[in-house]
Amino acid sequence: MATDTEPGRRRCCCAQDTPDVPKVPDSRGDSDGTRRGSLCDRHCAAINNVQGDLGELGCHLHRPRVPTATSTPSCCQQHSEEVCESCVVKTTLTAENAVEANKLSNNYKFGFKKWKSHVTARPWEDRSEIVKELYSDLNVIRGSGGSTLTCGNVLYLLLFGWWLSLLYILVAAVMFLTVLGAPYGRLCWDLAGYFLWPFGKVIQKVEVPKSHQVCEAGVGESSALLGGPTPRRWLPRCRVGTGYWLGSPPLALAHGLVCVTAWLLIVLIPVAKLSARAASRVLLLPPERALIRRLRMVEVPLEGEVILCCYRAANPYYYKYAVDGINVFAVNLLPLVLVTLVLGYVDSPNHLTGSTVKFTLALLSIMPLSYYIGMAIASISAQSNFAVGAVVNATFGSITELTFYITALIKGSREGNRCYAEVVKSALTGTLVGCVLFVPGLCMVIGGIRHQEQRFNSRSAGVSSALLFLSVGGVFAPTLFSKVYGKLVCGECHNVTQNPLGHYLCHNCHFDLMDNNGTLYYSHVQPLVYTVSILLPAAYLIGLFFTLKTHTHIYDIHVSDCHMPGHHHSAVVHWSRWRALVILLLSTLCMSACADLATEHISPILTNSTISQYFISVTVLAMVPELPEIVNGIQFALQNNLSLSIEIGNSIAVQVCMLQIPILVLFTIFYPTNFTLVFSDLHVYASMFSVVLMNYIFMDGKCDYFQGTVLVMVYFILLAVYFFAPSPSGC
Repeated sequence: MATDTEPGRRRCCCAQDTPDVPKVPDSRGDSDGTRRGSLCDRHCAAINNVQGDLGELGCHLHRPRVPTATSTPSCCQQHSEEVCESCVVKTTLTAENAVEANKLSNNYKFGFKKWKSHVTARPWEDRSEIVKELYSDLNVIRGSGGSTLTCGNVLYLLLFGWWLSLLYILVAAVMFLTVLGAPYGRLCWDLAGYFLWPFGKVIQKVEVPKSHQVCEAGVGESSALLGGPTPRRWLPRCRVGTGYWLGSPPLALAHGLVCVTAWLLIVLIPVAKLSARAASRVLLLPPERALIRRLRMVEVPLEGEVILCCYRAANPYYYKYAVDGINVFAVNLLPLVLVTLVLGYVDSPNHLTGSTVKFTLALLSIMPLSYYIGMAIASISAQSNFAVGAVVNATFGSITELTFYITALIKGSREGNRCYAEVVKSALTGTLVGCVLFVPGLCMVIGGIRHQEQRFNSRSAGVSSALLFLSVGGVFAPTLFSKVYGKLVCGECHNVTQNPLGHYLCHNCHFDLMDNNGTLYYSHVQPLVYTVSILLPAAYLIGLFFTLKTHTHIYDIHVSDCHMPGHHHSAVVHWSRWRALVILLLSTLCMSACADLATEHISPILTNSTISQYFISVTVLAMVPELPEIVNGIQFALQNNLSLSIEIGNSIAVQVCMLQIPILVLFTIFYPTNFTLVFSDLHVYASMFSVVLMNYIFMDGKCDYFQGTVLVMVYFILLAVYFFAPSPSGC
């Protein structure tokens, strides 16, 4: 029987999601055998369109051509019946190297962080032409660049071109006044026209004719006529030294400003490259060696090095750009972390900015730090064995959320403010509801725009759903217990009918668990909370053992190295294990500082805001740290790999209930806080309804944009409920 590891042999067809495929009975006759083969072929053809981790991930599904009934024998006729039965339950993905193969395999493991970006450098020949253009230098002359009158080029003219050209004209005037700098004045005049509209023009470094090189040799050369040194009065006719180049510093500063601004706008990164190359190369050229001219389709370029040649100022695909494996968005947001920390701890009395600005900056800084933590976890897991990867994912997988929750509980305990505990409960519920409804729903909608119908592995989704049901039931069990046995206490009641036996309207009602000196809470509710906090992590470990050890086949995935013809590349990792570990620890440390600043300055927002604290917690505090995960899910959905998109949301929701909440309960044992595992009715109903709806949508193993729209709309309805809900008691 052929296996995946045998050279030269492939399974007849590969699919990740093959829900409920009927087994074909064995037949001895030719007609039955043909019927069996055609059925398998039809199944192979149908599931060959199922998603795979392709495209930007650089891996390929083995998709052999499905033969017709009149051609060569079908896949099932070429192999034994056992191979045909096994081919419909296994997807073979290939990666460029062993490290990428390990990362792809970890994506399909329960409890491991799903990561879209590469952790190794992709071979240049494997990249698309669009991506190659992003990394190309601006020194290539094309045969025909098309029209240069584009929206991006006009935007460059309005943002940078006019004032940069004006600056060159002013510098040229100054250089002409110095007389000795006249050659550089002419160069600045030419560059003024170039940087006003650089598109379709070229700057070349040409060789100086020998007739102009006589005086460049210096005073030490002898004159053929006088036999002595060349007089100094002839030197001004030659090249002016860099000491006379007075206009270089202001022009370099201007190009630096343009470079930074264009880089931050991302789509204008070609302008950043243009300015950086101008400051580092063009401004250092002698005037006689710089040639500026307009390209024409029929012209043949002059001999000489091309320094600058730009056709487009903007490229919308630069959102894919990466620096050392780090996405450009994460690179641009990294200085924000430094600004947040300096501003937060240096300006503690709020002389420069207020609490609202500092809270916003701290919250935004969490996004790039979450990205770096995720990249570090994926890099370490891909380069390590299973045990190390499991420990790293279990330890740091939820560090972003736990850091914020623990700092908020500590601050609430120190101030004696119960509002912080309610904020943490609302953020936990918001993360649960958002990852169950919003994340998969948004991925279905965006993926459904490109793909009419998307399929996913219903068996693996069923495991996550079962764990989610268990975890939600366990988390809210103390709440249901308190509502059954607790005493309802209301802060204020009014008789509506003016009749002692009539109806009463009560406000601020809650179930009092501290009646009779807290007997109900300490004797019944608290032991139940501790029991649940022990059982939930135990169930999580059982789920890990089930999916990663005894029933690994439910994920229908096999990842191997890529040994395609012409591909013999060794793995060049972006981050080594030690580098990834250092970045992980530093990011965690910065995350703790940003979380501390966020909790320090959230109190004025909660007290002075007219919006319900419920709404702020379930939206901003819950979903902002999950933005990198949401982006990963969207990218997987666009590549028709909805299984990973769904697993991202389910994994986060399961970790919230089975890891984060038990850790918070354990933390309250050693550091007493106001956090109790008793939620409001709104949290209970929203969470349970979300889980039930998600399981109903995921039953058949396929979906489209309409089902995704339903999930997103239900999420927005719940947000509206939180928006109009009164603030929790104690806030």
